[in-house]
Amino acid sequence: MSESTSQPASQPASPVKADRPFDIVLYGATGFTGGLVAEYLLRNMPEGGSWAVAGRNRTKLDAVVAQLAAQSPEVPAPGVVVADTDDPASLAEMARSTRVIITTVGPYLAHGEPLVAACAEAGTDYVDLTGEPEFVDRMYLTYNDAAKASGARIVHACGFDSIPHDLGVFYTMKQVPEDVPAVVYGAVHADAQFSGGTFHSAIGQFARLREAAKAAKQRRRKEGKVPGRRIKSIQGKPHRDEVLDRFLVPLPTIDPQIVLRSAAALDSYGPDFTYSHYASVGSPVTAVAGMVGVGAVALGSQVGPIRSQILRRIERGAGPSESRRARSSFDVTFVALAGGRRVVTRVSGGDPGYTETSMMLAESGLCLAFDDLPVLSGQLTTAQAMGDALLERVERGGLTFEVLSS
Repeated sequence: MSESTSQPASQPASPVKADRPFDIVLYGATGFTGGLVAEYLLRNMPEGGSWAVAGRNRTKLDAVVAQLAAQSPEVPAPGVVVADTDDPASLAEMARSTRVIITTVGPYLAHGEPLVAACAEAGTDYVDLTGEPEFVDRMYLTYNDAAKASGARIVHACGFDSIPHDLGVFYTMKQVPEDVPAVVYGAVHADAQFSGGTFHSAIGQFARLREAAKAAKQRRRKEGKVPGRRIKSIQGKPHRDEVLDRFLVPLPTIDPQIVLRSAAALDSYGPDFTYSHYASVGSPVTAVAGMVGVGAVALGSQVGPIRSQILRRIERGAGPSESRRARSSFDVTFVALAGGRRVVTRVSGGDPGYTETSMMLAESGLCLAFDDLPVLSGQLTTAQAMGDALLERVERGGLTFEVLSS
């Protein structure tokens, strides 16, 4: 399987989806992040495109539509779809009404499965913001075969988790010699306020480490190894990196898992691909403090009363002010060693948790709905499903991809 090299272009709907009233439905539009995605879609929906906002509260949805109409009265307002995670029939009806569903309703392990099931059954493309490895693995185990049969593309992790990392490595691999072993590591640095929803999801993952490990093992057994190629991860250790002149600390996020799945799917990553993933910090003191803090939160998450106390301190559903988001930024630097060469690249942007995440999620949905893409189905990564087309979109959306040295 090779990467997409096509340019963004209009793609006619399949016969199954041709008569659906909407190109995109945004589920969770009344939340903070959902509201940002709705504003982005309003500004960037192509002429002739049709979309709707969705959620369980009609009054709140009508208020979202009214606010959007007031912002841009010259642009057609979205439709409204009422659906509830606790009502599978409403989700099935919503999935049959559109070609693509974008969902911001999490934590996904608690609320996401019914919608994945509905999309896999209806042949509807699906994108979300999850950074929850257990959820992604369970959805693969339960619905990948159904999605393949129906033609649905199920694409998780379409925000800061994990587009900068997945497409960053995709971009980096274009800069190195082909068909040779490659060792790549990524180092992320962010100056931003992350969402309460992200924090709640992280706590939920720490509390379910055994369950997550079991799901990951089951997935590895079902997937098997890539024939004729070696794809592996190395966790690495805390250290000062001479190339980046920064202290790097192993970062236990979903990002390396997504990168490795893209590497397994795309022959362009070479016959032997290794990836490591780090947080980049300025001093050993910061590195130690960060590891101690994460360890304490992870340990506390194993104890019910402590976990409840932690969660009560962080409000879910609210976000920082526009001025705080304007001051936020991130960068992910990649170092690739391949064929005797060292290539250093970087992906950078503004506020990762909200502004850039809402852009990346919206562009993922637009890409699936309107671009000329490989004919694939099942659970896919962003690099595998959308490749160059999505890379161009998020660059136009504001991310910078650059080669620092080669």
